[in-house]
Amino acid sequence: MYDPSMRVLTVLELLQARESVTGAELARRLEVSPRTVQRYVARLQDLGIPVEGRRGVGGTYRLKPGFRLPPLMFTGEEALSLALGLRALRHLGLHTLAPAAEAAGAKLSRTLPAPLRDGIQALETAVQLDASPWVVSTDAALLAALLRAVRESRTVEFRYVAAQGAGTTRQANIYRVLHLGGRWYAVGWCLLRGALRSFRLDRMDSLCVLDTQFVAPADFDAAAVLRASLPGIQMHEVSVWLACPPEELRGRVSAWHTEILPEEGGTRLRTQREELESFAAFLLGLAVTFRVDGPPELREAFGTLARRCAQQTAYTGP
Repeated sequence: MYDPSMRVLTVLELLQARESVTGAELARRLEVSPRTVQRYVARLQDLGIPVEGRRGVGGTYRLKPGFRLPPLMFTGEEALSLALGLRALRHLGLHTLAPAAEAAGAKLSRTLPAPLRDGIQALETAVQLDASPWVVSTDAALLAALLRAVRESRTVEFRYVAAQGAGTTRQANIYRVLHLGGRWYAVGWCLLRGALRSFRLDRMDSLCVLDTQFVAPADFDAAAVLRASLPGIQMHEVSVWLACPPEELRGRVSAWHTEILPEEGGTRLRTQREELESFAAFLLGLAVTFRVDGPPELREAFGTLARRCAQQTAYTGP
C-alpha cells in the first residue's frame, strides 16, 4: 500500500511546480478522491506549509507566493532522460509508484529554466507510451524491500505461491533482482530447498527482511541462472512484416521490448514472445495485412486459432 505521507509530499511538489492546481486535478494525478485531497492539504497546513485554497466548484489550491525550495540544476539531456524514465515506470509494472513519479516530475519541472521546463511539460501531450499487456503488475513496496535486502546482504522471509497454486513460507538469500519478459524476479539461495532458485515477485507476499546476513557470490549472473531455472519457458524471436507504415501503428502496438522499423513501404516488427497464440490473436486484431517471417511456431499458432474459430462457428450450443 502506498504511504499516505508520501502522497502529502506529492501534493506539496505539485503545488510548487504550478501557480495553482485544482482539487480535481490533484485527485486525478494522485488517484484519490477530492475529499482525500482536502485532508492532504489540511495536513500540509498543519505542518506550517502556506497552502491557500479557493472553495467551490473548480476550487484551486496554491502556495503562498515566495514559498519555494532551493532548485537543482540539470542539463537538457539529463532533464529529458529523467522525464522519460518517470513516464516509463508503468512499463515495468510499478503502477503504485505513480504518485511518487508525479512528485518527482513536479520537482524536475520546478528546477528547470523556462525553455527546458516548457520542453519537458510538452511530454504530457507530445509523447505517448503504450502500456504493454504483457507486463505483470508488481508491488513497488515489495520491490523496494527486496532491493534493500540485496544492498544489505540480509536474508528475507516471505510467502510464495508456486505455479501449481501451493503456498509455502520461504527464507532466501537474494543476490539479484531483475526484470525479464514483463515480470520481476528475485534470484538467490533458497534455504528451504538448499539450492539456487528464482522467485516471481507477483507471487510473493508477507515479505520480511531478517537480521541474518550472508555473503553474496562475486560476479553473480542472475539472468543466466533465471533462464536456466525456467526450462519450460521459451522466448520466441518474432519477425513480422505489416503492410502499413509505422505511424499507423502508433498507439496500437506496444514499443516495449519491440523494434518497429519502416521497410518496403510497410513496417518490420521484431520482438520476443513466450505466448505465441495470444500474440497471433493480437496481430489478427490489428486488421492489417501481414507476413510472418519467423518463427515457424507462430504460423502454427495461427493454424490453432483457425481450427478453434471453425469449432466455435460450428458450435450451436446445447
